[in-house]
Amino acid sequence: MRQNRLALCLGIDETILSKIVNGFREPSQELRGRIANLLKTDEEWLFERANAAHTTNGTPEDSKT
Repeated sequence: MRQNRLALCLGIDETILSKIVNGFREPSQELRGRIANLLKTDEEWLFERANAAHTTNGTPEDSKT
């Protein structure tokens, strides 16, 4: 699905979705769920990279030894 179509389905501006996709804006939990639902995918998987960037040392938790 193209970004402009996804933004339209979500009822948000294309620029907001672009900022979310490019990592310049953090979506709310509610918006994360709506995006995942529309894309028919798992929310945790979809936002995995964003979640990894928010760990205490900036690296994914599962990479710690």
